[in-house]
Parts: sequence; C-alpha cells; structure tokens
Amino acid sequence: MTIIGIAGMTLSTTFLSSCLDESPKDRLLEYKAYDSSTNLYINSVGNLYNYIGGNSNSQGIQGTYRGVYDYNTFTTDEAILPTRGGDWYDGGFWQDLYMHKWTSTDKALLDTWNYLYKVVGLCNHSLAEIEYNKNLLNDSEYNEYTAEVKGLRAMFYFYIMDMFGNVPLSMKDGATLDDMTQSTRQEVASTIISQLQEATTYLPDEHSNIQGKYYGKFTRPVAYFILAKIMLNNEVYLGNGEHTFNIDGKQLNAWEACIYYCNMITKEGYSLEKNYADNFAVHNETSNENIFTIPMDKTLYSNQFWYLFRSRHYNHGSAIGMDAENGSCATLSTVKTYGYGTDSIDSRYSINFYSDTLRVDGKIVYLNNGDPLIYRPLEVAPDLTGSKYEKTGGARMSKYEIDRTAHADGKLQDNDIVLFRYSDVLLMIAEAKVRNSEDGTKELNMIRNRVGMNDRKATLQNILDERLLELMWEGWRRNDMIRFGIFQKAYDQRKQVDNEDSKFTYLFPIPQAVIDMNTKLKQNQGYK
Repeated sequence: MTIIGIAGMTLSTTFLSSCLDESPKDRLLEYKAYDSSTNLYINSVGNLYNYIGGNSNSQGIQGTYRGVYDYNTFTTDEAILPTRGGDWYDGGFWQDLYMHKWTSTDKALLDTWNYLYKVVGLCNHSLAEIEYNKNLLNDSEYNEYTAEVKGLRAMFYFYIMDMFGNVPLSMKDGATLDDMTQSTRQEVASTIISQLQEATTYLPDEHSNIQGKYYGKFTRPVAYFILAKIMLNNEVYLGNGEHTFNIDGKQLNAWEACIYYCNMITKEGYSLEKNYADNFAVHNETSNENIFTIPMDKTLYSNQFWYLFRSRHYNHGSAIGMDAENGSCATLSTVKTYGYGTDSIDSRYSINFYSDTLRVDGKIVYLNNGDPLIYRPLEVAPDLTGSKYEKTGGARMSKYEIDRTAHADGKLQDNDIVLFRYSDVLLMIAEAKVRNSEDGTKELNMIRNRVGMNDRKATLQNILDERLLELMWEGWRRNDMIRFGIFQKAYDQRKQVDNEDSKFTYLFPIPQAVIDMNTKLKQNQGYK
C-alpha cells in the first residue's frame, strides 16, 4: 500500500491514521505549488494548528470527550464519571476507564490513535511541502518553518509514546505500509528528545499564549516544557538506570537535565500569576504563567471545551442560561487530599470545584422538587444508580471561569484551554531536585504560598499531593501516578484488575484494528 500525501487540511490517508484502509491504491505524491513564503507557511505550518483543539469525540489534545484528556484523567484517582441512573452508562465506557478495564477493541481508543497519528502524518507531509518549495524561502524561514513542524510532530509523538509505548515511528511523507516497523518506547523518546533539541535552535523565542504573531504557536518555551517532562519521566520512557545527556557541553543526569530545561523556561520570563484563578479566566491571554494554550474564541474558532458542560447538574446549567450533562466529579480521595470537611481545606478547593449548596449570582439554585441543589463531595461511587444522591453526588468541575456569553451551552467559550503552565515547571524542579538528593522545598512552597497555604517540606509524597491540588482538571494525573509507581495499585474505590502488579496498564493496548492491518506490530504485554 502506498501512503498518500495530499496537501492541505483534507489529508486523511497516512499510514498512521488509516493503515486500516484495505483498498490499496497506487497514486503519485502530490505537492501544492506556492507563490510565496507566506502562502507556504499558511498551508504547510499554520494549518496544523487546526488539530490541537477539536469539536468532536477523540479529536484535540483537550476540549472534547473520549480522547487524550479523558484517557489521562478518568483512569486515575483524580476524577470519575459515575453512572447516574440512565445517564453516563454508555456501554460501561466510563466505568471501564476508572476500573482499568479498557480493551484493544474500544472504538474511542482507536479514534484517539487515529487522531494522533493523523496529525503526525500531516506534519510529515508539511515537511515534504516545505522541502519541495524551499526555493521560496530564505535560510532563516526554511529553518524556522521546519523547526516549528518538527516541534509539533514531536509533541504529538510525546502523547503517542506516553499512551501506547512501543509504536511505529514514521518521519517521512510517502512511506509505505511495508516500511512501517515498531520502535521501542526508548527509541521513540530518544527521537523526540533529539528532534526538540534540534528545533530549539530555530524556534521563535516567544510566549505563545499571548495574542499576536505567535499566539497559539509552537515556540521555544513549549519545546523546553516537553523536554523537561521527558527528563522527569526518564525512568518510565527510557528504562531504569541512570541516563545522561550532553547539554551545552555538560554531561547532565536526567534530573539535572529536567532542571536545566525548567530553568530555561524561567529565563524566558514566565512567573506565577498573583491570582491562581486568573490563568483560567474568560480572557486569560495575558497570563504570564500559561506556556501553551489552545486559543479559543466563540466567534472565530471551532475548538470547543466540553468539560464544564459535562460536569454541571442540569439545574446548574439552567441557572446560568445553558444546558448541562450532570456527569463528571472529583473522587473521594481527591476531595480528601484537598482537606474537604476539615479545618485545613486547601484554598484552591473553592476555585476548582462546585461543592455543597450551589449559588449562582449569589442566589441558591433549586432542584425541580423545591430542594436546594447541594453537590455532595463524599457521596461518590462508580455507579450511583438508585442512590439518594444519584444526581447530586460529587464535587463538580469549576476552575475555568464561566463565559456567560458563550455559545453552544458554554462549549464555545473565550477562555483559552491551558495545556502547559509555569506552576508545573516549578513542581518539576522540586521533584527533580528531590529525586537527585537535593532540596526542592523552595519551589514547592512558591506554589503553596501563592494560594496562601502553609509551607511543606518537599518530599515525594507532598509533591505528588501538590500536583493534584495545583493541576486538578489539567490532564496530568495518569502521567504522575505512573511516574510515582502507583497507577497499578488499588486506589480510591478502584480494585486492581488481574495481573495488574505487572504494571501492564501503564500502557494502553494498541488498537486491534491497527494490528490486524499491520502484522508486524506486536500488542503491548498484558493485552490479548
């Protein structure tokens, strides 16, 4: 089968997204002819940003359902989507996520795989277009365009490698299915590192969360952030043992390398916002803390944010003039980590959750029977069907300020979706220092003091807890739990599945439909 490269946003037939196409067709590779460097950028680089967000299931890094975010959130001890009578059973999908009972034949997993690899294929084709039309570019433009696309491709490979482990690594346009082999997770991670390190030389040294020429773009600080993440997770991605890296002529171990890239982000001028909630405000484009976001504008962009809509009770939605789905909530262990019900509740609790008696614009919201709407944080279970609190159990997602002028029941909002944030950088420094037998207390308490919380010593457990308190609803919990070695354990109300002590659930299965089309691929261990 020839893998077809078709210019423009309609490309959908790369190996990596449609190796499921059973109709072999021989076609010539097609490259568009461009008349200027600007048009080349728009059609070979700029068009790729249409795929970071989404408006349908499994599309986008965040914002929609049954994709990257849900697989990294509802599989953890952070959040849960309980069955609520006739709501949210969905064939057992959400309970299976929480219980770690996903399978290689799950449609959502295949759709997520296809989405991620589709963008990889688009990046490969864009690089080919840039090369084909390089006569339009001066050396600076050529290097910048190439670096930006390679950076984007590396980011998507980061999510693929993190979720699936040993995967096909295709770095060229027009590859054939016969060319595709399965690379080890270590090989993929090493390639991502080298690609990002190479790209940082030419990427623009700009804050991409700020409106302007580089708004929403893959810039140098974004590359530094992903490099820091890989270094922090080095034992997961590269295997146990000490890993060293030559950076700026110095040999650094992985923890030192993580700190190096985090410090480079600090040098870029990022800092903590005085007000934690400002990072998630309706107009959060001026945040000095947000590093990489999905730009949102209810009249300009099609990207949607469904999570607030999914979490609110129906009457809560009505009270703000919108619909709602009455679904997701925090787990018991999460609200307990926040200190709910104690005298030392974390100050971020009231920002991250709707809890207890609900008020909108200062007025109590009522249920249809006339009782006040009271969210019950401690009345949570995977299946609430028949419970007195079937419709009201659980603390609900807040965090993002509600855009009262939003369209589509709040899904088309103006709040940019936060993907990477500077507070995470400080927490990475704290953790890397502790793992390197240094003291990360200063960085940990910069996070805590910003929200008025007392100092804590930087231990691994305190850092793990702080990551939940600070980064709730931001899609990092699975990554954290795996790094801390607890993802396979029984937690909250979840029991281990068979053979989970082997840690096989640290990876999702490669979709069976993909393996059926390419028998060279081997399924991840522990899955049939």
